[in-house]
Amino acid sequence: MTEVVSIGIHILDVLGRDVSEIPPGQGISLIDEIRITAAGTSAGTSVDLAKLGCNVTAVGAIGNDEMGSILIGILNRYGVNTKYLARKDGVQTSATILPIRPNGERPALHVMGSNAEFSFADVPHEVFAKADFVHIGGFYLMPKFDGPDTLKSLKLAKVSGAVTTMDILGVKQDNMAEKILPCMPYLDYFMPNLEEAGMITGLVDPDQMCKYFLDAGAKNVVLKMGERGSLILSASGERIRIPAFKVKVVDTTGCGDAWSAGFITGLSLNMSIQQAAQLGSACGSLVASGLGSDAGIIDLKSTLAFIKTTSTLPLGD
Repeated sequence: MTEVVSIGIHILDVLGRDVSEIPPGQGISLIDEIRITAAGTSAGTSVDLAKLGCNVTAVGAIGNDEMGSILIGILNRYGVNTKYLARKDGVQTSATILPIRPNGERPALHVMGSNAEFSFADVPHEVFAKADFVHIGGFYLMPKFDGPDTLKSLKLAKVSGAVTTMDILGVKQDNMAEKILPCMPYLDYFMPNLEEAGMITGLVDPDQMCKYFLDAGAKNVVLKMGERGSLILSASGERIRIPAFKVKVVDTTGCGDAWSAGFITGLSLNMSIQQAAQLGSACGSLVASGLGSDAGIIDLKSTLAFIKTTSTLPLGD
């Protein structure tokens, strides 16, 4: 079974839908559903990877609090190994309140908490030994880990022979390119979304964005573009466009994390990049059909059946 080490952001999400407005004063609005999930570009991806049949080891930081214990419990229930999650005293577990709008949009109220304290010192070197894939999720929201510490982790992963992947969280800040570009030569697959790539590069054309990161040394760049599907450019010159699947959108939380999980799973099964991207697209679309970053995906078999039976959206080029 494929061994994946997922390093980075771990968040406890509290989601409610549908929220059209926040009631004034101490008013109450009745909504349809409230859920608590393990989320973030590392933890959310870990859950989906485990659902798809991978062995997943989580590496990150959580608080020594009740929310941290809940987060561990959720990850364990899906079979994720949480042995290497560092518990931090004096800081709360990272958490987000997400009032989901009727159209699926997800404004966020977020506490950085323990993710802001995560660093290379919390990364146990032995986890790389058996890793087939090392995924780093959440660059730009881990101030102590972003930059040199990320680079150290990627170098260790490459020495161990792992395939390296990275997803980010596009929080607008200074020197975004300067911080992340040194990581590119150590990345087999760099997987931002369109808005994040635009923040970093200052570009608007998707192909030019991908080439920007390829020129910095990435072997493959995956650009996730929501309902417009995804674009993949490789250093070899290969260009692939994959559509999103047609679903009724409930909540877009975690769609990118699920895309990453599906793509990594596909690669682990020796699928072509195009087939793996199609699996990623299916996972992202399925998650959009329910509330929370773990919605929609049941297992690999049902996801492959979804691909065969579900129509796709126009690519939107």
